[in-house]
Amino acid sequence: MSILVVGSIGFDFIETPFGNSGKIIGGAGTYICLSASFFSNKISVVSKVGKDFPTSYMQPFIARKINTRGIQVDQNEETFFWSGKYNSDLNTRITKHTQLNVLKNFIPEIPPHILKPEFLVLGNMSPQIQKMVLENLNSKPKLVLMDTMNYWMSQELEQLKLVLKKVDIISIKDEEARELSGEYSLIKSASKIRKMGPKFVIIRKGDHGTLLFYNKFIFFAPSLPLVEIYDPTGAGDTFNGGFIGYLSKSGDISFDNMKRAVIFGSALSSFCVEKFGTEQLQSINQNDLSDRVQQFVDMVQFNYEIEDL
Repeated sequence: MSILVVGSIGFDFIETPFGNSGKIIGGAGTYICLSASFFSNKISVVSKVGKDFPTSYMQPFIARKINTRGIQVDQNEETFFWSGKYNSDLNTRITKHTQLNVLKNFIPEIPPHILKPEFLVLGNMSPQIQKMVLENLNSKPKLVLMDTMNYWMSQELEQLKLVLKKVDIISIKDEEARELSGEYSLIKSASKIRKMGPKFVIIRKGDHGTLLFYNKFIFFAPSLPLVEIYDPTGAGDTFNGGFIGYLSKSGDISFDNMKRAVIFGSALSSFCVEKFGTEQLQSINQNDLSDRVQQFVDMVQFNYEIEDL
């Protein structure tokens, strides 16, 4: 089934205790597309880059058969750029530079042939842009997933609330769920956010795992213990891409199948953090993914008899 991804494509410069990445390709749209491409060859991306974006940086999309005709190139502006430095625990970071550049006045232009996507992922960006995308589609997708962050909660809360009413799933970090809901308990947070519109709420807790909420049901997937963690950048976007990619491949959007999608998204996210940027996502194959998912299964699977209690 077809997937439309609307999200940033740009440059990152990342510093961690293990070194720095140099200037590399980044952006939510990049990570989402590469991750979803493990399950689908019907992915289209809508974004905007500048005159300084090398044509060679399109190669990762082309190699995965991702439709890039929705990427606008502005010959008068420079590409979105972000740089940040992670602290020793890799859970906190300092943003050093954010240069919106071409994204300052970004108006998404969706090519006619992708105006009827079956699955839509709205990457972390201005709620006004997310709203424009939803309003410009010719038909409602089978499933819409959105991401957001605390900046938009403080700057464009009313617009964000309008978008929340139109989506099926929101996938956000735990601290953002708390800020949006005003509740410390993540169970209460999810309940309040669901009342804002989304049927499903995904709360990502970094190396503490992922929670999926639907009605009164809760599913928890742990984070896989890793030998090496180099760079958490893009891990959430990678999760979102893997999650929606798995659902699109199966065509099943039931809660039970979403549990499996959470595991596949978590597996891909675990690869992402092992190298800087998208390097690991570009180097692994389907067998690597299958082995990693099996590690998740082995880690949480156990048998017991009721008599043991």
